[in-house]
Order: sequence, then C-alpha cells, then structure tokens
Amino acid sequence: MNTMKSAMLALALLWTASACASNETPRADTRQERQEARIEQGVASGELTRREANRLEARQEHIDNVEERAKADGVVTRRERARLEVKQDRNSRAIARQKHDRQDRD
Repeated sequence: MNTMKSAMLALALLWTASACASNETPRADTRQERQEARIEQGVASGELTRREANRLEARQEHIDNVEERAKADGVVTRRERARLEVKQDRNSRAIARQKHDRQDRD
C-alpha cells in the first residue's frame, strides 16, 4: 500500500514538473533582462533622458504583462511565443533608436 502511495506521489510530481516546463519562457525572460539592462545603461551613460527611459520601461512592463497572460493558462503556445518575440524585437529597436538619437541628458 505504501509503495502504491509513493508511486502515485512520484507520478503526480512528475506530471506537475512536465506541466510547468511547458509554461516557462527562459528565452523571453533572458531577453527582457538584457533589454532592461540596456535601458539602465543608457540612463547611466546619459544616452537616454529620464522621459525616454520611462517610456521604454513602460513598454517592457507591457511585454511582461503579455508574458504573464500567456502563462496564465499553463501553456505558452508557439503563437504566444512569436507574439512575445515580435514585441521584444520592436522594443529592442526602440531602445537602440532612443539611445542613438540626438537627445541626451544634460
């Protein structure tokens, strides 16, 4: 009987672990961290004004919210991953544009 309970518990844990694995987005998470670091570096170097940084950070927050909604049902689909990547691509370009425009913190 104890063996049966142990087997059921192990099976339940395995099932939970596999369900969580499909819910993770390590690539998107890593990319978000890098983009946030780029924004912080731009503020520190004076390449970004505070207003530009606030706008870029708001876009980052929007992407975080989209990611959380995608994870809410337990599975992040290919379409949801593609949508996240498109949003991150756009924000990456916006960061680059803002860092290299003629506005800077004086």
